[in-house]
Amino acid sequence: MKFSNVRLLVKDYIQCFKFYTEQLGLEPIWGDENGCYAAFKVADGIEGFAIFSSDLMASAIGNDEKTQPIGYREKSVVVFEVSNVDDTYQALLEKGICFINEPTGMPDWGMRVVHLRDPEENLIEFFTPLAAQ
Repeated sequence: MKFSNVRLLVKDYIQCFKFYTEQLGLEPIWGDENGCYAAFKVADGIEGFAIFSSDLMASAIGNDEKTQPIGYREKSVVVFEVSNVDDTYQALLEKGICFINEPTGMPDWGMRVVHLRDPEENLIEFFTPLAAQ
């Protein structure tokens, strides 16, 4: 068995594609904004993160009649390691990204973190190991 990726199932594929490419600056290695699936480069050309139309996945597994839950505590978080979380925070603020919190040192976690949400409320964390600060 070989790990491939974590895939977010999204309702508004185009909006999410633009968010991850234009605002967060991820490079797609497969797919474009006119499709229904995109994989993004996460490290040295390696796919590890993708988005896919939730309507197509629901159809494929027989869940067409169900809706995505809202108003619940998160069950997942997309996590990206960055070289300096404070610099990343500032750069993304300048692009108009709204954050849930400000960069915070978490000594028990061994990292400095900041959090935001994508257009469909998926939780995203950027972190830098404290030793790298």
